Formats: sequence, structure tokens, C-alpha cells
Amino acid sequence: MRNKFIEGYKFGKIKINDKVYTDDVILLGDQVKEGWWREKGHQLSINDLQKVIDFEPDLLIIGTGSAERLSVPGSLNSNVEFKIKSYPTEKACKVYNEELKKDKKVAGAFHLTC
Repeated sequence: MRNKFIEGYKFGKIKINDKVYTDDVILLGDQVKEGWWREKGHQLSINDLQKVIDFEPDLLIIGTGSAERLSVPGSLNSNVEFKIKSYPTEKACKVYNEELKKDKKVAGAFHLTC
């Protein structure tokens, strides 16, 4: 694996393994699931994370967008078996790269715009 799995992020774009994605993405370890869409737009719910739940990670890192418009309810933590951390997407990308290097099963859910 490369030194940086996520190679870069700018508003509306994320570069992973030499490919640029312009839609929100779910990351399951080193796999990318593009076209992530939420039932209520900027309001995250447990139903929006089924691929992550099926993956059974130790940790989920959520990128909340450049202006942090994606709302992550506090109750989400009590409804899943894994730890959840959320950050503005730029920081979430850096944290994801760091956690992916550790001996953890990590997933990500990244909102790329606002």
C-alpha cells in the first residue's frame, strides 16, 4: 500500500490511488464505494451506513464536508458496535490515512462538498 491511501482532497473532489472521485464515498479499508448518498441529504442516519455496518470496522471516520454541513447525531454511537470519529473532510482524510496504517479495521464515510 502507498504511504498515503487518500492522496488529496479539495472541495468536491477526493483523490484515492490515482483516481479522482467527485461524489461522496464510503471507504472500507482500502476499498472505495463511490456514489454514497444519504436519505436526508446533510442529516446522517444509521440507514446511510449499512455498507459500513456490514464491514464491521473497529473505527468509522466521517468527513463532514469542508464547512461541516453533514450532521452526525450523537445517538449514532449508541447504535453501532464500533467507534465513530467525525472531522471536517480535509482533516478526516489525514486521520483516515494514519488509522489505515495501524492494525485496525477502519472505514470511512466522506462528504466532499459543503
